[in-house]
Formats: sequence, C-alpha cells, structure tokens
Amino acid sequence: MADQTPPAETAPEIPAALTAAPGYQVRRLYQAYLAVWAREVDPVLTGPQFAVLQTVEANPGRDQRSMAAAVSLDTSTMADVARRLENRGLLARRTAASDGRRKLLYLTDAGRETLREANDRTRSLDKILLESFREAEREPLVATLQALADHWEGLAEGS
Repeated sequence: MADQTPPAETAPEIPAALTAAPGYQVRRLYQAYLAVWAREVDPVLTGPQFAVLQTVEANPGRDQRSMAAAVSLDTSTMADVARRLENRGLLARRTAASDGRRKLLYLTDAGRETLREANDRTRSLDKILLESFREAEREPLVATLQALADHWEGLAEGS
C-alpha cells in the first residue's frame, strides 16, 4: 500500500466553510496585522499598549477602569498593560486621593517620546495598509471595520 502522506512542502487546502467564515478572516487579518505592526511600528510596544498611551495622553489623570473601557480592554488586561507600561517608565499610576483603589494614569516624559515615535510609524503603517484601496474606498472601509468592531463588542457583552 502506497503512503498517502502529502509532501511537507504542500500546504493543505483550506476548506471553503472556513474561508467563508467572517471570524476566520478577522483572525487572519489580525495575525497579519500583528506581524506587520511588530516589523513597522515597534517589536516591543503592543497595539493595546499604544492605545493606552494615546488615550492617556488625550485624557491625563483619568482612572484605569474608565481607560480600560475607552480602549476596549477588560479591567484585568488593562491592569496588566498599565503595569507593564509603568515598569518600562512610560506611564505613571497614582492612587486617587478620594479612593485608594482607583489608579489615575499619566504619561511620563519617556511615554510621551515613545508615543510620538510610535505615532509617526503608525501613521505610515496606516498608509501602507490602505494603499491598495482607492482614496474613495478608504473612509468607508474604516467605517465598516468600526461598525463590525462595535457590533462584535456588543455581541461579546451580550447585548
């Protein structure tokens, strides 16, 4: 009986049911985005960390819980992200005078500089990501992505 094992170099066929699944396409997009982000923006600073830095810059002194909601992170993930940023010297967490459980977030000078550099590279990445679309298609595409994210967050929350 002949061995029916395909050669290792041959990629398996992706089932049509999988390629037709929106979640599969979103996961592919996200995995590819992470790889390009690490190469083009920063191999250490993650997208969620960047979002936190950007949101803290726009809202200094706001509490960690409200920042978590603003950047679509659950509170335990937000605590971990904030702790990592604080350990890197990019973020300062101060205890609120009125409630010792609340942590207020501020950028450090190093955080502002890291954010400025990452912002420049992120804008370049955005251009790379959208360059294959005509100018008239770009804004509707981003709006569709936002609508999908909003819808799926609602599903995740059970609404």
